Amino acid sequence: MTDPLFGPPPGAADPFTVTATRTGYANPWIEVEHRDVIRPDGKAGIYGIVRLANRAIGVLPLLADGTVPLVGQWRVPLGRYSWEIPEGGGPINEPALAAAQRELLEETGYTARQWLPLIGFDVSNSITDEEATVFLAYDLEPGEAEPDGTEVLHRRDVHVLDLLAGIDSGAVRDSLTVVAVLRLWQLATEGRLPEALARAILARPSPTATEEAQP
Repeated sequence: MTDPLFGPPPGAADPFTVTATRTGYANPWIEVEHRDVIRPDGKAGIYGIVRLANRAIGVLPLLADGTVPLVGQWRVPLGRYSWEIPEGGGPINEPALAAAQRELLEETGYTARQWLPLIGFDVSNSITDEEATVFLAYDLEPGEAEPDGTEVLHRRDVHVLDLLAGIDSGAVRDSLTVVAVLRLWQLATEGRLPEALARAILARPSPTATEEAQP
């Protein structure tokens, strides 16, 4: 259901006129669509769109003490290391929850008895059509991680308050992680989570984090 407060104004429409469209590049995960257009100012121009085969899926796993099992890995496009919530891609025709459950198990070994839809958002809507869906997972049961052959992962358990500090300092930058943690904080402070979870989130964390390498 569309909220009328955030609907388009009267007469709003696509200001670009498309004169030609072609695929510039494609692989099993992305397609780059090249459009020749007439711009809003009447001049000829181009517009490139990256179309994703999968939906972005994120899981914010929450332990009873208010810590979040993060996954660390090297992000090739950025050329740097990143600590993130478990995340990956799920086929558009697959239920988002099923994809989230798979990603949590693969990257951390955890399964969860309780799942809560946390938030959905458009990842970078000026150049891609990628949509993200993020879940909160709690009442966790540990197990063996099953990382993909393309992944070299580490794990680190970090309290929500330390995560918020990392977001504030710019050390934590992954978009799904930032959005999920801020949303979790909102729900906790507004009393919209189970009381025990909210208390653990809002409490001062222990001074140390735990870390382990995934085989």
